Amino acid sequence: MKIFLTGFFVAITGILCAQKFAYVDSKYILSHVPEYQQAQAEINKLSTQWQKDIENKYETVAKLETSLQAEKILLTDEMKQKREQEIETKRQEAKDMQKAKFGIDGELFKKREELVKPIQDQIYEAIQEVASTSALMVVFDKANQSNMLYTNPKHDISDKVLKKMGLKPGETLDEEEGSEEEGEKKNEADPNSKGTNNGAGGKNTVPSKGGSRPTGKDK
Repeated sequence: MKIFLTGFFVAITGILCAQKFAYVDSKYILSHVPEYQQAQAEINKLSTQWQKDIENKYETVAKLETSLQAEKILLTDEMKQKREQEIETKRQEAKDMQKAKFGIDGELFKKREELVKPIQDQIYEAIQEVASTSALMVVFDKANQSNMLYTNPKHDISDKVLKKMGLKPGETLDEEEGSEEEGEKKNEADPNSKGTNNGAGGKNTVPSKGGSRPTGKDK
């Protein structure tokens, strides 16, 4: 029985070794793509402006509520009801704009799809070509909260993918790291607060940008 199990494990090891695996780091790849940096800059600009517009609407609601409380004792029931209705209308306008801009299938989601999906497709095609040329069975992505607890750099084909895309590996494009993270935090705020609710955020669309890493990998 022991001999059988030993032979079995040797056979399984041989099969696994025969299958070729590799991985890419999509954050690293995206950090080399100028079009992605431009797309992120445009998305962040739109997100910041929409966020500001929504916050202004909520601030208007807050001012109207404060004013109503201060003058309530002087108003008739009809006047109070009219002012309360005005406040509710303004609040609903803010919520509607919040949903239209940052909700599921909102304008931010559609803008990301428009700008980022072509870049994703380009990267995917390059990965397919490299995998086909190298006879790879599986290609993992190191980014996106993967469960890859250990990776050997010699199996990283990210630079090959970049070369296939006509880009130079090793020199990442610098961009303010905090801008996107700050925007994401704002967009993930409670939908009932002054923040926005980005139900279709970039997290589910593309990985966020990565920083530079050591060059000179063995490819």
